[in-house]
Amino acid sequence: QVQLVESGGGLVQAGGSLRLSCAASGSTVSIDDMGWYRQAPEKQRELVATITRGDSTIYADSVKGRFTIFRAKNTVYLQMNSLKPEDTAVYYCKAEDSTMRAYWGKGTLVTVSS
Repeated sequence: QVQLVESGGGLVQAGGSLRLSCAASGSTVSIDDMGWYRQAPEKQRELVATITRGDSTIYADSVKGRFTIFRAKNTVYLQMNSLKPEDTAVYYCKAEDSTMRAYWGKGTLVTVSS
């Protein structure tokens, strides 16, 4: 079992920055890929960025050049710069283990004001 706890969300003005953190605990040795997803009101959850155990990354087109995902030990981070109102959403951390079982955090709210 893996537990994920996100932090770092909050209210920020457009153009500002936030850094999200997701700390993993439990069977962390089994974790392969980690990532961030987001869900805006009345919209489906969407991928923001993922990072493999070997630090290969994938970004949604909407955040390329503005967001950076990185990981250190059992924590994955999402550095978000040049935030836009359309980035407002609940951001969820996801981890996958070697059996491709997925674990999710409870989410952290990011609100970007115009």
